[in-house]
Amino acid sequence: MTQDYGAPVESSPDHGRFARLTRRSAATVVWLAKRVGLLVLVILVGRGIYEFLIVPILDDSDPVVPFLVLWVLMAYVFLPRIQRMLTKIYVPDYFIGRARTSEGILGDPVNLAVNGTEADLVAAMTEGGWTRADDLTFRTGWHIAVAAVLRRRYPTAPVSPLFVFSRRQDLAFEQEVEGEPAHRHHVRFWECPDGWYLPGGLRVGWVGAATYDRKVGFSVFTLQITHKIGENVDLERDYVVRSMEASGRVESVRLMEDYFSGYRARNGGGDAITTDGDLPVVQLAG
Repeated sequence: MTQDYGAPVESSPDHGRFARLTRRSAATVVWLAKRVGLLVLVILVGRGIYEFLIVPILDDSDPVVPFLVLWVLMAYVFLPRIQRMLTKIYVPDYFIGRARTSEGILGDPVNLAVNGTEADLVAAMTEGGWTRADDLTFRTGWHIAVAAVLRRRYPTAPVSPLFVFSRRQDLAFEQEVEGEPAHRHHVRFWECPDGWYLPGGLRVGWVGAATYDRKVGFSVFTLQITHKIGENVDLERDYVVRSMEASGRVESVRLMEDYFSGYRARNGGGDAITTDGDLPVVQLAG
């Protein structure tokens, strides 16, 4: 009697079902283990924060250092993580005319569009009186913090990262206000992806968000130190367009009235913002 080793061996439906259940059960166990481990870690960290930070503050033995450490942990570790988890669930992941913060919170309005190359845009802005902002690093972040406290000039101070198309701004420009280091005009630009269109089918090369920094304060949502912007963002939008026109490199400006619904809301730092929803489209002379 011979055995045909080349014949395919058919697995029974029960065997396949058992394998799927086994894999599903293993995945469930791993998922539960991760959640339990995270819960234990949170409890331990919370207990440590209570014992080493909150108790000294309540006892008033030496509250300054524990309070500062607690603020740093809350503002730069715990609250941003909570915001990121919540925004992944509740904030839509498509273009709605708003930039987003690093935590995913809706930020400044996208209130400007430009057609032209990067070189044309840089030339129009610099010749219009704007300065290219430094990239945000630990060194430049420390420099801007010191400049704000000591009221020193920092004309190329970095701007905080905001995200459109799931990436931070490609270009950022600013203008200092003389005698007021905490005040500045600034605008961020993002290059639009190939084949991407604004709502309604409008094709542009760049979108921008222009706002005016009026002071330094704390973010309402994360308690981080940040710039607070002026409420009427349309004033800054129009100011940017006029300065670009003054450079002599603008071919035309087309105003799309009521392109977005006008609204009153708050940005990623909790600042009130108001806009009429108009969208200037600047065509640069190439």
